[in-house]
Amino acid sequence: MLSFLFSILNFDIMTNELIQKYVAPRQAGEKEIKIYFKQRSTITGIFIKGNDYDELRSKNFWRIVTNTSIETWKKTKDVNLAKIFNGMEFTRLSEE
Repeated sequence: MLSFLFSILNFDIMTNELIQKYVAPRQAGEKEIKIYFKQRSTITGIFIKGNDYDELRSKNFWRIVTNTSIETWKKTKDVNLAKIFNGMEFTRLSEE
């Protein structure tokens, strides 16, 4: 039910708690998530856990492998393929 609500609702402010609740069950399966932004184009990516995951999450920053690097990420698990995004800029998360 919670994932359904996240996929249809737009939020003015995406807190780290909201993002974490949506992302956590999808990280283990490396699910691709569409990320909508306030002032930039939508991207598809995988949220990953690096050594600094807890620190970044506490500040609402997220390490994401974007669609251009997903195949390489799945083969190598190279954290350097990820970019860091500010969760405050997210407006919506969706699997669609």
